[in-house]
Amino acid sequence: MSGRRTFATAGRVLAQLRHDPRSIALMLIAPSLLVGLFAWLFSDKEGVFDQFGGAILALFPFIVMFLITSITTLRERRSGTLERLMTTPLGKPDFILGYAVAFGLMALLQAAITVTFAVWVCGLEVDGPLWQLGLVAIVDALLGTALGLLASAFAQTEFQAVQFMPLLVFPQIILGGLFMPRDQMPDVLHAISDWLPLSYAIDTINAVAAGDEGWDVFGPLLIVLAFAVGALLLASLTLRRRTR
Repeated sequence: MSGRRTFATAGRVLAQLRHDPRSIALMLIAPSLLVGLFAWLFSDKEGVFDQFGGAILALFPFIVMFLITSITTLRERRSGTLERLMTTPLGKPDFILGYAVAFGLMALLQAAITVTFAVWVCGLEVDGPLWQLGLVAIVDALLGTALGLLASAFAQTEFQAVQFMPLLVFPQIILGGLFMPRDQMPDVLHAISDWLPLSYAIDTINAVAAGDEGWDVFGPLLIVLAFAVGALLLASLTLRRRTR
């Protein structure tokens, strides 16, 4: 693995994205539009958006980055680009980390736009500092990127990549604590939720919203990061050069 090759891959991905305005709009604008729609839906219900808005900030960047990353990476394989790149000194870890760096930068922009929109336009109120809210949004987007890269290693078509959502995304949404506090779930479902990274992302968001500090905020966030790193490692081990 080489840092130079990793950053060269990241630069190539960013150059491709520059010529793909639809993907840029999906990454940078769509989460804010979805947050705004949610806020508008409950505009007449005082306190509802403040209660669920933070968790929504953890959810939408995660979903969007999962979709964009899995489909984009799969296209690289189907077009033969990855196979050609692998004839160079570029290794699988360089490729995976390059994508992670590129989409991590996009996640940074996405988080800044989405959090600013949620707070200043939609009126989301949190007791914790806004930079922590943005940090959680970035880490969630990185988690979506990592899982998207992992899903792309097993999918053979773009449709199959989307089909991984019921397996990797939907259970985390249902059991993550968005609809019901995790400690009120049946014991079996609570135990399952302990193994789902989005659960800890929502725990972190709720801690920031409540004004908690220290390990209550950064403990769950480190767990989400650990899941993301594990997904990237597994993706680099399972990535195939080409889909036939």
